[in-house]
Order: sequence, then C-alpha cells, then structure tokens
Amino acid sequence: MKVLIVDDDRSSGAAVAEFIEEQLGYEISLCHSGDDALNLLQTDTYKMVISDMRMPGMSGIDLLKKIKETPEGESTEVVIMTGFGDMETSIEALRGGAYDYLLKPVNIEELAILIERVAENMRLKEENRDLKENFQKEISSVKREEAERINYYETTIREITSVGKIGVFSDAMRGVVRMAVQFHADRSVPVLIEGETGTGKEVMARLVHFGDEEEVLQPFISINCSAISPTLFESELFGYEDGSFTGARKQGKPGKLELAQGGTLFLDEIGEMPLDMQPKLLRVLQQREMYRVGGSKPIELDVRVICATNRNLKEMVAEKTFRSDLYYRLNTGRIYIPALRERREAILSFSQIFLDEYAKKRGRKFKFISKDAKKIMHEYEWPGNIRELKNTIERATLLYNNLELRPEHIRFLQADEEELNTGDQPLTPGRIVLPDDGLHIEQLELEIVRKALKKFDNNKSKTAEYLGITRSALRSRMNKL
Repeated sequence: MKVLIVDDDRSSGAAVAEFIEEQLGYEISLCHSGDDALNLLQTDTYKMVISDMRMPGMSGIDLLKKIKETPEGESTEVVIMTGFGDMETSIEALRGGAYDYLLKPVNIEELAILIERVAENMRLKEENRDLKENFQKEISSVKREEAERINYYETTIREITSVGKIGVFSDAMRGVVRMAVQFHADRSVPVLIEGETGTGKEVMARLVHFGDEEEVLQPFISINCSAISPTLFESELFGYEDGSFTGARKQGKPGKLELAQGGTLFLDEIGEMPLDMQPKLLRVLQQREMYRVGGSKPIELDVRVICATNRNLKEMVAEKTFRSDLYYRLNTGRIYIPALRERREAILSFSQIFLDEYAKKRGRKFKFISKDAKKIMHEYEWPGNIRELKNTIERATLLYNNLELRPEHIRFLQADEEELNTGDQPLTPGRIVLPDDGLHIEQLELEIVRKALKKFDNNKSKTAEYLGITRSALRSRMNKL
C-alpha cells in the first residue's frame, strides 16, 4: 500500500513519513501543499492520504473534497491531522468522507493502529472484489433475477455485536456510522441524534453506546420523554428520597440517571421534555452530578447522555419552547440520519433483506421483487422511513404467498398517496357521504390519523391539536397504525 503525506510543516511531515516507511514498511511520498498532492495523485495511485488540516492555499478539507471528486477517490482513504481547537472541522471532514482524523502532535501508536486498520480494510475490499468476480462467473447458469437479488447485498449490512445489523447502503450512512463509532470513544460528549420518525435513531444511539467492541456490559437506559407525565418527570429522571412527596417509597428510589451509572442514558424525543426540566438536565451535563428529589447530598455521575428527536430543535429555540443553552450543549455531538427518500439507493436493498427475513420467519415462498414492484417502492416517498418499509414487507408476506413480490401485494402504498378518489375534497362535518357497501369506522379513523401525521411532518403535538385529541390518545392510535 502506497501512502501520501501532505504537510506544510516539513519537519513534522518528514517525521511521520520516516516512521511509516521505516517502522511499518509502507512506500511513502511526501509533499507540502494540496496542489502538489493533487499532481502526485494524477501520476500515481495512493490507497491512503494523510493530510494536515491547516495549510497555506488549499486546506485539508478542500483537498479531501477534490480527492473524493476524482474517479479513484472512492477507493482512496483520507486521514486528516488536526489540532485540538479544530474538532468541529474534524467532524466536518468525517461527514465529507474522511476515513478518520488524528490529533497533532501525532501519537505514533495511534498512527500505526490507524494505518494497519486501513491496510486491513483494503485487503478485505480486494478479497471481496475477487469473491464477487468469481461469483459472477459461477452464476452464469442462474437466472438474472436471482443474480440481481443477491447483488443488493453489495455494501450491505454492517454486523455490530450487541446492536445487531445496520444497513449501510450509501456514503451518507457510511459517514453516520463512522461518526457514531467516533463519538463512542469519548463518553463526556453528549450526543444529539436528529432524524424523522422511523429512521433508526435508537439503533444509532445503541451504536454510540456499544461502538465496535465485542462486548459492552455497561447499562443502556432508555426514556421516552413524551411518554412521561410532566409531574413525574423529575422523580423518574433523578429519583427521590424517603418522604420527599406523598406516596413516595419509604426507602426512596433511584432515578434513571443513577441506573445508567457507568453507561448511557438515552432520552428519546428530547423535544418533548418539559421546559422547567431542561436547566436541570443542563446542570447534569455541565457539573456531572445530580440531587435526588428531596435530597441534600450531590451524587456524582459517570453517564453518557444521548438524545434523539424528530423535531427541529433550532426552530423550537427560536420559538422559545426549547432552551438555547441546552440545545447548544447537546449539539456538540450531532448526528443527522437522512430520511429514506434522501437515500433512495437503499430502498431496494432494505426491501430484499426484509423480504428474505419475513419469508423465512413465516415459511413463505417469496424470493424476488418484480420490476414493477421495484418501481413503486423506489418512487414512493416513505414518510415512515425504514420502519414503514419494514412494516410494508411484513404485511405483504402476511397476506400473500408467492415466489415474487408484485405490485398488487403493495397496492395500499399508492392508495396512501392518492386521496381515495374523492377529488381531494376535505372531510367536512355535515357534508360526509357514506358508501353504500358498509364502512369500517376504525379503519377510517386510522386513515385520518395517518394523513394528519403526514400533514404535520409527524409532529405529534400539532397533530393532536389538529385532531382535537390528547397526545396519549394520539399515541394509542399510532400504536394501532
């Protein structure tokens, strides 16, 4: 493997190059500017580029972008060297496709581990490419549909012990997974996971907790902020002492923060946290201690805090429904999971995986997805994201038993996008026309809830207000959906 070092500090660059060449045995090229690096990349092939962040002229970020724009960019791993003050830029680099980053002055042990990891990754890619080439030769007698079905697993699923499987079918999700593993390394940094309902925010939270490690024994405690009454929120989170309020246990009770000691507290739907509780959570993040309700002794905390939301917290800050100081503290470690419609290349891969899973689970014959069904699934907007896709495949395998998934098996998706042949007329009291052949009232009610959620981009507060029901009543209907 050939490695290119780019550093305007000649002594620093030479030291890194000498170590890699003499101690690790890799072939090295050294240059001192981004322009020189691009010239070398045009004349030779480098599997790895290690570049300084701050250089005169072209920065490390700019060099990264230009490398990724080249035909060979996808197979070239770029590592950025940066100072402690450039953490935000380092995260930007990871989002832009950097393999990793190193803090300066470079620790040679970390450098060696990182380079060997890249080399192993390259070796596995070459083995995978060879296996695919051999596979293509062997399947010449297999019908084309079967070959297409298998090829959906190219980039495939990343196996993560204790978390399960995470589908990684796009550059965007590769960056998200890499960032989650990166945040795993620093438990003091709070993490905010943003994304629409059904994108897999809790799965990503578990990845931040477990990382790539074989076994993590520390607790992962989860709270859904929208499911707790505001009056009980403080005691649920912080616990309480004996006699702190009417009905309290005599011996008191530890809260979720104490239960998460040494591990992770996951606050789902953080946008629903009561406003008066937010400064108390901020104090926990800053002081790393808490008091039980009714308690007078501080309890030191060793807890990683991960939050998730499908709401726009920045807009909530502007509307003064979420505290700005808590938002900016949580935003230190931000992960955004793109909606499924923003990474359509993943739709068919997930569909085939779920089809195989539920066909095996239910003893069905399903193996393939027809061309017309693929077109429907690829063009559908998937407002419920991966969760909706999974439920769609589960429903099809529950109702049908064919070798091929066809359009008639998922026709209800198109019905969701059309206004049920009513000419888009609003549902108005006093002007409802009942059908002649009967009406399933619960089905109609769920259809109204589904469309209202879509109307307000899955904002449960606005949806409940629009429908004139409580949030708990809305949650009950959503469970039925």
